[in-house]
Amino acid sequence: MSSLWRVAVDAPLPEALTYRAGPELLLQRGQIVLVPLGKRKVRGLLLGPADSEPTGFELKFIEAVDAEYPPLPEHFIRWIEWLSRYYLYPPGPTALTTLPPLSRQVKERKSKRASVVPEMAPSTPPVLTEEQRRCIDGINAHEGFNTHLVFGVTGSGKTEIYLQLLEKTLSEGKSGLVLVPEISLTPQLVQRFAARFGDSIAALHSQLTDRERTNQWWDMIEGRKKILIGARSALFCPIENLGLIVVDEEHEPSFKQDEKLKYHGRDAAVMLGHLKNCPVILGSATPSLETWNNALEGKYRLHTLKNRVAGRELPTMKIVDLREKPEPSKNYPMNLPYWMSPDLYLAMSETLSRGEQVALFLNRRGMANLVVCPSCGHTRECPNCDINLTLHAGNHLICHYCDYHENFKQKCPDCREGQMETIGLGTELIEKDLAPFFPGKKISRADRDEIQNRIDLEEMVRQMEEGETDILVGTQMIAKGLDFPRLKLVGLVLADVGFNLPDFRATERSFQLITQMAGRSGRHVAPGESPGSVIIQTFNTDHDSLKFAVHHDFEGFAAHEISFRKALNYPPAGRIVSFRIQAGDLSKAKQTSRLLASRARALQERHEPYKGLEILGPAEAPLARIRNQYRFQILMKGPRPDVLNSFARQILGDEKWIPAGARILADVDPLHLL
Repeated sequence: MSSLWRVAVDAPLPEALTYRAGPELLLQRGQIVLVPLGKRKVRGLLLGPADSEPTGFELKFIEAVDAEYPPLPEHFIRWIEWLSRYYLYPPGPTALTTLPPLSRQVKERKSKRASVVPEMAPSTPPVLTEEQRRCIDGINAHEGFNTHLVFGVTGSGKTEIYLQLLEKTLSEGKSGLVLVPEISLTPQLVQRFAARFGDSIAALHSQLTDRERTNQWWDMIEGRKKILIGARSALFCPIENLGLIVVDEEHEPSFKQDEKLKYHGRDAAVMLGHLKNCPVILGSATPSLETWNNALEGKYRLHTLKNRVAGRELPTMKIVDLREKPEPSKNYPMNLPYWMSPDLYLAMSETLSRGEQVALFLNRRGMANLVVCPSCGHTRECPNCDINLTLHAGNHLICHYCDYHENFKQKCPDCREGQMETIGLGTELIEKDLAPFFPGKKISRADRDEIQNRIDLEEMVRQMEEGETDILVGTQMIAKGLDFPRLKLVGLVLADVGFNLPDFRATERSFQLITQMAGRSGRHVAPGESPGSVIIQTFNTDHDSLKFAVHHDFEGFAAHEISFRKALNYPPAGRIVSFRIQAGDLSKAKQTSRLLASRARALQERHEPYKGLEILGPAEAPLARIRNQYRFQILMKGPRPDVLNSFARQILGDEKWIPAGARILADVDPLHLL
């Protein structure tokens, strides 16, 4: 056995370190070991024997094997190595992400929290539609690794397809992994799985305590549970006999982690399936353009569901132009809030009179997104960020980026003469404005101010399911994964909110949000019953996302948007690596960004494979200062991810050249460019 071993230590180092091993240690690749690093001891992942002994310094010894954790499976180690290499992140911190937050020996504190997975009586599978059966047969016709895109309209029964594929997986003695967007981990989804699979379900997501996450991790590792449902981090549970991976709502931006290891859960899931040789199912009514393009090119197998189950119709869609002033009428009050059109008011009144529910969507929380003095023009901005403060509860100004708070004062603090006025709209103001027009109706709000933990979310869902809530006002947390039988009207209060963000994906995200939110309406109408309805209020009726969404035309939208992206070499036509340069000092941030750009252009000049790449910047980031850090960006575009990845890795080098006090954060395949 070798006496030299490579260890990915838990430290921000770009490569594994070499250690000696004493003869008393029985070592194998994949073990968690304890090693000295400087004056401290850290954990690390044993990657394998070292090829040669480094010269110039004395090697230290591996001190012990952490016997609490079994060695990682080989396919999982290779996946960790790929993650580190592809996303330009140190291998040690990447590897240690696989471990649960607590030791097994830490005693569990007594808690009144609800169980992670509720106990359910087994349910009987429904009769499949012809489209569902064809989809399942098409997936089962292929053995081993394949990526399958289940492209189905909202309400077409994608979840039932997942359940039946998981039944087959369990019958083969294997385990399954189901990834969903964080907010979809409501009792609705978990209960549906638990009703089918009983106590075989484990769950992992951020709303669990560290002890709950640790217990769920061990339940999967030791085989007591067979199906793991979780947010993107559930990928890091090293399931040995993995037989199926499902990524539901694969288009969701929440699958991309924006801090530390900036991986994309969907893409990482596809690679994990490839290395384990098991099928990967991606599901969505509005696939990401990257996924759709892969399906069109034959890299993924496409399975289409064009109809809702039980013959239910898709909701009717109506666009209301907010630029038009309404004509006076006896049918509606003349003192409607400025954001509520007569069309929306009348539709709400009719829906509520039938005992049905309404949901209003606005992707902006608070009372107003701007307070300004009309006398001198002064606005209240965050002292830490280049962002306007948002008014909450009528008396509190908050920064949504750094959580800075201050009390709202009516008198202008700058000129001391004018009275500060509010401009803009948020979910809190909508909730307040609705009350006088719909007396006696229960109005609930679902945003990050109101829904702060799992208990809050479960209570909101319960009130909607049991009909206690008449009107639900919410941000994007109500736009996906939720299924309410009585919900017949959806109103998008101001669709324009996401149209003009300085990001090439803004139109795609707007289309997805509009379509997904519309898909909450009329999911349980009986055959022959009038479908649900959707009212979209906007100042820009000609926006591309609206023109296609109103006709439920994803394929037309995708073709239009992809042609635009190709002209600019943006994904899915090309690939991007983003570098964010930040420092507490503006001049240092500028200096570092220029230095990085000069290194990039010099490297490009010397190496032929890099000459086809495009370097944009440096430029100030759209959000130029966050948490007192000045931010600059450099974008690099190219057709081949391997060439782009190699280029980015060489530019960074050992990172010792980066000036003290500055940081460079690499983001491969970024979803956000703000």
